[in-house]
Amino acid sequence: LLWQDDDNVHDPVDTMEIFDLIRDIKDPEHEELSLEALNVLQLRNVSVDESKKNVHVLFVPTVPHCSASTLIGLSIRVKLMRSLPPGWKIDVAIFPGAHLQEDQVNKQLADKERVAAALENGNLIDVVHKSLAAGNRLGDVPAVKGG
Repeated sequence: LLWQDDDNVHDPVDTMEIFDLIRDIKDPEHEELSLEALNVLQLRNVSVDESKKNVHVLFVPTVPHCSASTLIGLSIRVKLMRSLPPGWKIDVAIFPGAHLQEDQVNKQLADKERVAAALENGNLIDVVHKSLAAGNRLGDVPAVKGG
């Protein structure tokens, strides 16, 4: 876990810890491959500002017209939402210039209401859970149907 129950102990969050949390997420279209293996996620595209409790992740879809980009971003966001202590701001976006609909996908990923609605959609959350659970070495995300 990234935090401990003891209020007197501070466990800093760094970019490597965030990268370790998300590197094994499976690609929704290539379920046997992780986002790291496909170079969708790279350590250099993860940043943490602990003083502001902000995590920023840029990802690079495998092709400029990738139809799973929103699902990939949603999977990254969900993993971090479940792993970080309350109060952290999570920004997930496509690396600039890496997708034909970059602005549209980034807008969806940044919209809290749209993310919440997506997490209410049983089909979408099933895909997200499958991406998070399959082969995840941390094993802390249960594959529960419907959220």
